[in-house]
Amino acid sequence: MRAVIVWEFGPPAVLVPVEVPDPIPGEGEVLVDVEIANITFVETQVRAGRPPRPSMLPALPAILGNGVGGAVAAVGAGVDADIAGRRVVTSLDGTGGYAERAVAVAERVIEIPGGLATRDAVALLADGRTALLLVGLARPRGGETVLVEAAAGGVGTLLVQLARNAGARVVAVARGERKLAVARDVGADVAVDYSAGDWPQRVREAAGEIDVVFDGVGGAIGLAAFCLIRSGGRFCPFGMASGSFAPVDAEDAAARGITMLRGGPSGPDELAALTRAALEEAAAGRLRPVLGQQFPLDDAAAAHAAIEARETVGKTLLVVR
Repeated sequence: MRAVIVWEFGPPAVLVPVEVPDPIPGEGEVLVDVEIANITFVETQVRAGRPPRPSMLPALPAILGNGVGGAVAAVGAGVDADIAGRRVVTSLDGTGGYAERAVAVAERVIEIPGGLATRDAVALLADGRTALLLVGLARPRGGETVLVEAAAGGVGTLLVQLARNAGARVVAVARGERKLAVARDVGADVAVDYSAGDWPQRVREAAGEIDVVFDGVGGAIGLAAFCLIRSGGRFCPFGMASGSFAPVDAEDAAARGITMLRGGPSGPDELAALTRAALEEAAAGRLRPVLGQQFPLDDAAAAHAAIEARETVGKTLLVVR
């Protein structure tokens, strides 16, 4: 089968397409004929050898990719054969996704609802559950103003929609007019370019004080967004696209009565439940993943380069077949 292998950590060019033997499902596993593979920002950090946590670095050589969608081609011992042929999405163990076939734990496989395209389901596999988790933590509601950073990204575009669905007014911040247009298209009420030095003032003039911030950028931008929150508001940090988390002072947050919302799913069952909920929301037409870029499997290096250059909007996917 065709797969993209990393032989050493480094720039995007270390992603090399090669022919490798097909994987074989073991007990409790299934083999998926991959149609679409997910790409995340964290995977670009892993490839570069600089993941958020050192434990995320795989042994080399490795096939990166933690999420795929396609049809179940075969099952291992102890797996109900009725699942064969069904369209599914599944998370892996951090590796194995950039390939024509992937082996997954059968219990983690989630069937794609009828009427939902495989690529939409894969786009929601990681980003959809993340967005639902964050909204569940922050609980935005009608009459509130919510600020979403990196609002044109995969998670950001979903957060904009979910906050709007909850009745909140949404302020989207992103870099450049192209990305601001994407944020407006998915429902942002106010869109501000944070490449401008006075962007916090522009947000304040357009929207007043902020009730909830979803911070997926971190660094100076995350800190500036934190400073826009009203007393008694909520700050929900979940990413470090800038390279570091926002340096928010815990004493300052406590003095202003701002709740710091951190945390994640307790285990695979909750992750699966969040993913299923995201797929159901999309199938019902209440949530729409933005498919910004799709690259052939052999062009995984170009996909990573585009993400690192901040050239992407919405979700970036690898089209395998």
